[in-house]
Amino acid sequence: MNKERLTEILLDQKEAFSIKSGLITRDVPLDNYITTSLIVIITGVRRCGKSSLLFLIKEKMNINENAYCYFNFDDERIINDIALLESIDNLHKELYGIEPVLFFDEIQNISGWEKFINRLYEQGRKIFITGSNASILSSEIATSLTGRNKVLELMPFSFSEYLRFSNIANTLTQLSTKQRLQITAAFEQFIIVGGFPLMVKENDPEILNSYFKDILYRDIIARYRLSQVDEIKQIGIYFFSNIAKLFSYSTLQKISSVKSLSSIKNYLRYYSHSYLFYYLSKFDYSLKKQTYNPRKVFAIDQGFIHKIGFNFSANKGRILENIVFLELKRRKKEIYYFTGKGECDFVVKQGLHITEAIQVTYLLNNENLEREVSGLQEVKDQFNLSNVILLYYDIEINQQQTPPGVQLIPVWKWLIDKGEMISDE
Repeated sequence: MNKERLTEILLDQKEAFSIKSGLITRDVPLDNYITTSLIVIITGVRRCGKSSLLFLIKEKMNINENAYCYFNFDDERIINDIALLESIDNLHKELYGIEPVLFFDEIQNISGWEKFINRLYEQGRKIFITGSNASILSSEIATSLTGRNKVLELMPFSFSEYLRFSNIANTLTQLSTKQRLQITAAFEQFIIVGGFPLMVKENDPEILNSYFKDILYRDIIARYRLSQVDEIKQIGIYFFSNIAKLFSYSTLQKISSVKSLSSIKNYLRYYSHSYLFYYLSKFDYSLKKQTYNPRKVFAIDQGFIHKIGFNFSANKGRILENIVFLELKRRKKEIYYFTGKGECDFVVKQGLHITEAIQVTYLLNNENLEREVSGLQEVKDQFNLSNVILLYYDIEINQQQTPPGVQLIPVWKWLIDKGEMISDE
C-alpha cells in the first residue's frame, strides 16, 4: 500500500481511537492482562466493545500517544496483505521514534497474521489483538501461538454493566425503595434491549438488525464462501424464535430445506464461531451420551430474540433463561441442562462434581410451583447439594411453600450479586 495513504489511515484511526468517551469499566480483571508477558487476544461477537476495551487497557497502562500503535483492520480502505503489518509497525517508529505497544483490532482480516505476531512476541514486544471469529483465532493460535497467548472472551454488557452505563447503582447494599425501583425498571428494559453498548445507548432496534446482517454476511457467508444464504438465515431466525429449547438436526433440515446433514452441522459451527449462538449439552458422566443427546440453543444477546425471532408470551421465561445462561458463561461456569424424572435448566459442574443447580421461571405461582421445584429437588437429592436456586421475575406465592434448601431469588438480584446465596428478605 502507498506509504502516504497508509500514514493517513493510521493517523485517522488513531485520532478516532484516542477520543473515545462515555465508556464504562467492564467486569474484567484488566491487571491480569496488562502485567502478562503473553500476547493478549480479545475475542467476542461483533460490536460487543472489544475496541473500547483496548482503549480502557491503554488508559490503565497510562501510556502516551507516542508509545502505542492502534490499527483497525476492519477498514474498507486496506487490503489483505501480511506485509501491511510490518509496514504499520515501521511507520509508527518513523513517525514517533519509539517501538510501540501494539493494539491491533480485528486482525483476523489479515491472512497469516499469527506469524508476524509470533515474531514480535519473540522480540519481547507487548501486543494486544482482537478478533471476531473463534475458528480463525483458534486454528491460528493452535499452530504458531500455543502457550504464548492469553485469551479474553468479551460479551455484550452484563446487567451490572448495563446499570453502570445507565448511572444506576449496581449494588445490593442498603438499597432504598427508590433505588430498588430504578433497578427493577432497568431490568425490564434490559430484557428487551439487551447488552450491546450502542443498542443500550441508542435504543434503536434497527441496530440489532444491522448486527445480525453483518455477522451473517461478513463472518459467515463471506468468510466460508457460502451460497445458501436463505437457508442459513432461516436457521438463525428459527433459533431466535426457539431460544432455550431443544433442537434436532432433522427439524433444522426441514425448516431450512437443507438436505445434507453435514451442511447443517457446518452451519451450526459457523454460527458458534461467530459467537452468535451457544449450544448447551445435557449432563451425563458419559461423554459419548452427552454427544448423542439433543442440545439447547442460546443466543449471545436477548435483544436479538426480540428483534429477529418470532415472539410469543411463552418466550418470556426462555428469554430469562437465556439471560441466566449468559451470566453463567461470564462467570466461567461449566454448565449443562439436566433431565431425569424432572428437568432442571442448569447444573454447574466443578471438577468431577455437580456443585450448583438453577431453575428459571418468569412467574412463580401455585400452578407451576411443583413442576419448577421437582427438577431442582431431584438434582439436590441425586448430587447431595445443600442449596439450589429458583430464579424468578415475578412471584405469587409465599416463600414458606418451597421445600428446605430451595432458595427463591429474583433474577435481577442474582445477576447483581454474582450468584452468591442470598435471601430475598
